[in-house]
Amino acid sequence: MVEDRRSVDGSSAVRGGDRFCVIVAGMSVEPTAWRRPGPTAEQRRNDVLIGVAIVAVAQLNLVLATSAGLFIWDARPSRLEQVLWPLAVTLPLVVRRRWPAAVAIVISAAFIAAQVRQSPEQQVTNGALYFAIYTLGAWGRDRVRARWVRVAIIGVMFGWVAVVLGDAVTDVPPDAFPDAAGPLEPLLGAIANGVLLNALFFGFAYFFGETAWISARRRHQLEVQAQELRRLAAEVGERAVIEERVRIARELHDVVAHHVSVMGVQASATRRVMDRDPDKARTALAAVEQSARTAVDELRRMLNLLRATGGAEERPNGSGVDRLDELLANARDAGLTARLGVYGEPVPLPESLSQAAYRIVQEAVTNTLKHASASTIDVRIRYHALELEVDVTDDGRGAPSDTDTKVGLGLIGMRERVAAHEGTLEARPRSSGGYRVRVRFPLARIEAVPA
Repeated sequence: MVEDRRSVDGSSAVRGGDRFCVIVAGMSVEPTAWRRPGPTAEQRRNDVLIGVAIVAVAQLNLVLATSAGLFIWDARPSRLEQVLWPLAVTLPLVVRRRWPAAVAIVISAAFIAAQVRQSPEQQVTNGALYFAIYTLGAWGRDRVRARWVRVAIIGVMFGWVAVVLGDAVTDVPPDAFPDAAGPLEPLLGAIANGVLLNALFFGFAYFFGETAWISARRRHQLEVQAQELRRLAAEVGERAVIEERVRIARELHDVVAHHVSVMGVQASATRRVMDRDPDKARTALAAVEQSARTAVDELRRMLNLLRATGGAEERPNGSGVDRLDELLANARDAGLTARLGVYGEPVPLPESLSQAAYRIVQEAVTNTLKHASASTIDVRIRYHALELEVDVTDDGRGAPSDTDTKVGLGLIGMRERVAAHEGTLEARPRSSGGYRVRVRFPLARIEAVPA
């Protein structure tokens, strides 16, 4: 039989027989055979104290039983033997959890030997026998051996009960039950009573021992689940920190790289025309100033977002496809001929998707300014039925030089943004010259329902 016990957090422990499998947050730990760990030092000390206490109680009960004349047969053993038999049955309990199978076997053998020798102490030794069977069920590390040893002990004990009852039946006189008034024969009632009591005591010892072992195994399973959950929580936290760092690095690269590139191009143009055309130089310097202010504003916005503790929006002032004109205006100020075309029926875009499209165009423009030596850049936004296409081309030198063959942060940032929206990215030289960056984002349209 296999059980699946689920907890409130969605984890479960699946067990079958003596094997179990822990499932946490979609992850499965391979099933392993569980062996209950041995007793701790404190538990061993407690066993010694409990065992000594039971030995003392057994000796006290021996004195009381003999004083009251209980359990005294015709051939009673000597006084020394009367003391030794309760000691032999109860003393092994001091190591009951260290060697439960051996203790159960020794106590069972000593118990039957004491019965054969007609030891007058019967009550505490019976309890010691049940206690040993319970301990074997609760602490037996080899479950198959623990099960069969208990079954064998119980079977032997019932065999001994049958022998004792058989001998007693032959010695019972006809008038042994003068006050009997029940519906059963007196002898049959006495036999049934003895068998029923033994069955109850042995059954309880077996059942509660097995229950204690199952409880210990479930505690172990919960500990394993707790450790796995703590590990997963640590991994999730670490992953969140890494993702946030990547996001910050991507935003910083997109903002700083673009504006600094524009400022560098404008400064170079200023240096070349400063002497022969002061008006153009002043215009270029004004563009540098504006780019610097824009970069500072973007950086301040990012720092405010990093300091925010609430659910602040990612871009309060917006950097989406609706601001591509401003982006291309900066490119024109840097000397590029920039064109923007929008095709299809524009639809409202999710804020994160609009920003991703803006950042991809911004990175493509930055790369064109820095690496392409281009004179023209063409940006096209196409609204298809089920996707948004962003297409950026230039007429530069196309393939990067040998010094630029390594994948930079800009292309990595593009790929991350595209992957976040389950899109596709194409970035490669064009056969007719220049370079192309084309991105396709899946677009979910919401159809209007007529009233």
